[in-house]
Amino acid sequence: MTSTMSNSLIDAIVTRREDQTDEIAVFELAAADGSPLPAFEAGAHIDVIVGPELIRQYSLCNAPGSAGYRLGILNDPGSRGGSRQIHASLEEGSRVQIGAPRNHFPLDMDATHSLLIGGGIGITPMIAMAYALKAAGKSFELHYCSRSESKAAFLVELERAFGERLTLHFDDAGEAARLDPPQLCRAAPPGTHLYVCGPGGFMDWVIEQARGAGLPDRQIHFEYFSAEVDVSGEAFEVYAQISDVTVQVGPNQSISMALKAAGVKVQMSCEEGVCGTCICDVLEGIPEHRDRFLTDDEKADNDQIALCCSRAKSARLVVDI
Repeated sequence: MTSTMSNSLIDAIVTRREDQTDEIAVFELAAADGSPLPAFEAGAHIDVIVGPELIRQYSLCNAPGSAGYRLGILNDPGSRGGSRQIHASLEEGSRVQIGAPRNHFPLDMDATHSLLIGGGIGITPMIAMAYALKAAGKSFELHYCSRSESKAAFLVELERAFGERLTLHFDDAGEAARLDPPQLCRAAPPGTHLYVCGPGGFMDWVIEQARGAGLPDRQIHFEYFSAEVDVSGEAFEVYAQISDVTVQVGPNQSISMALKAAGVKVQMSCEEGVCGTCICDVLEGIPEHRDRFLTDDEKADNDQIALCCSRAKSARLVVDI
């Protein structure tokens, strides 16, 4: 028996809340009916239904194989409201609907060595990865970058669980504590894979440094939590083939906005081109990709599009929705 599902959602309950810093709260979840939650792999995330039309995604940060789910959530004043509402409303005993785990950020368990790099709240998927690698007896190192020790969550747990495999990098600790991605890559054995998650600028810097140090793209893995997306451009037409609806997408309008206004149901979550929820097949036309979810090869194929942010190079697109 698995957890009770309603429209593919799970009714969950908060079994524990711990405010680890003044910005980060940790929530432990179980199925409200007491049944087992679906299993998950390291790197997976779940949807959290914050409110009507408000869905947010958070990485699972406990060891795969655990009975429940654990989320570490930053109360980000610059967010669009999801994290603030969760911090304000969820306490022990609170009910919340969640989605089943999905994984767009999997580990390569065949890597000779794994470099796990988490910046700020981007440490959360790295924790699950570190537990999985440790359980499998694999070689890895975990690097946690934060503004200061007071802003870093999970410290006692990480030091206890991973010991010498954990390195802390605090901005206020001086140059000696600074993360050095090229040195990490050069010192790592052949076949090393690098995983990074955190603020966009931090991730872009780590990825660029790793590439510059000679690490192949196929061995660099990343997951963006958010991104600034410009959806503006020339107007174009979209035909939703399954729905048999044609819409005009305005200069400052996304495809998803135009389709929803015409009554077409579009599955949405991040609305920033990072989660993949709104990815749709392209049947005709040429997309102009603005998302950070599809790989470069997938974008080159031009047969998929992120409806929340991408546009068209051609005057018309036909999409499979």
